[in-house]
Amino acid sequence: MESKTKKQKLPKWFNGELYSEGGTVKNPFSGEEYELTAEELSMYDLIIGGQLYIEMMFNGDMFDQRTAPIQKDMAKGLTWFRKVNPEAYMVLLD
Repeated sequence: MESKTKKQKLPKWFNGELYSEGGTVKNPFSGEEYELTAEELSMYDLIIGGQLYIEMMFNGDMFDQRTAPIQKDMAKGLTWFRKVNPEAYMVLLD
């Protein structure tokens, strides 16, 4: 599926890499694919990167206090994604 949204603006708190181009992302569980804009892909990678970091560095322990800032950014990213492109959110992150 393609992103049906116009170019979005990333929030000021976003501290990840802003890509110059979008790309296709595949849900590893369902196999569904979705075409994301550069901003959506940047946010998607921040969310997934945070999740992978917690899994690798803290054995997935979401209750470790050191993960709180990462979890906060992930939650804000998920909220942003739900608002900006709810269809892609449902396919890739729900």
